[in-house]
Amino acid sequence: MYNGSEKVKGAFGALTSFRPLSLHSKVLEDKMMHRDDTLTQKSNQRFIAKAMAAPMLERQDEYALATAWRKKGDEKALHKLIESYTRLVVAMASRFRGYGLPVGDLIQEGHIGLLQAASRFEPERGLRFATYAGWWIRASIQDYILRNWSIVRLSSAAGQKALFFNLRSLRARIEGKDGSAPARLNFEVRDEIADALRVAPKEVERMDQRLSGHDVSLHAPMNDSSGAAEWQDFLEDDSQNPEEEVMERLDGEVRSLQLKEALRGLDVRERAIIKARHLRESGATLEELGEKLHVSKERVRQLESRALSKLKKAMLEATAEKEKVDA
Repeated sequence: MYNGSEKVKGAFGALTSFRPLSLHSKVLEDKMMHRDDTLTQKSNQRFIAKAMAAPMLERQDEYALATAWRKKGDEKALHKLIESYTRLVVAMASRFRGYGLPVGDLIQEGHIGLLQAASRFEPERGLRFATYAGWWIRASIQDYILRNWSIVRLSSAAGQKALFFNLRSLRARIEGKDGSAPARLNFEVRDEIADALRVAPKEVERMDQRLSGHDVSLHAPMNDSSGAAEWQDFLEDDSQNPEEEVMERLDGEVRSLQLKEALRGLDVRERAIIKARHLRESGATLEELGEKLHVSKERVRQLESRALSKLKKAMLEATAEKEKVDA
């Protein structure tokens, strides 16, 4: 018979009493501990009590049920197998209840993992179903936590996942404390954690900051005083204000008119060169214009230089005239 009954009963007590388990050592309890309403608590307790009441299976019974489901598709055998090991889901969910998510959701996700384990389990390999299912249940719950712990989704890479779920327990063990670590992570502890989890020290720092912080609404007041400013009031707006936008558009229209007028002051060849070289999406080369105008590339360059000087002079004169009128 599976010998984890005492451990499972302990998990039941932890779930129903709503006290944080020692495994997570007060993982930001004030911020992260989720409190269900009374009705939800009662519903969870009924489900947990039913799971605990289900009889444990002997090895031969477990093997017979798993084989019947795998080879014959016996749904009654599958139901019996799942019912007997739902307590594993309860035990695993209790280990992760310090992450601020509803216990009922953790159990539900763990149950999905249990179903996946049952569908893939190969009893002929000689492994106990409890051992095999534990991996699937844990993975399902962890994936759910990573998806829902924060508005900003966490990476599901193996290194980041290990860092997220082990950082605080490792830090507490290294510092020799009960989990209430100091606010700042010192370099020695940071480097030791990075070595243990095979990640960069910077990643340890970033994860520690994320675990120490929490999601805040931009509409939340900055303090408890009446009429306090909201966080969104201090966000910088990089866009132009309406007045600047209108002025920029008007200036652009004026410069466009000035350029058109300045182009009229060029001769035919100069105007053709400027339009082909500077006023088209893909400018023509000196060689192409030379062939078209029947002159050398050097001559085209000279005409272009002279035309640009004329344009610059005309634009400066137009701008000065406009400023004189505006004054």
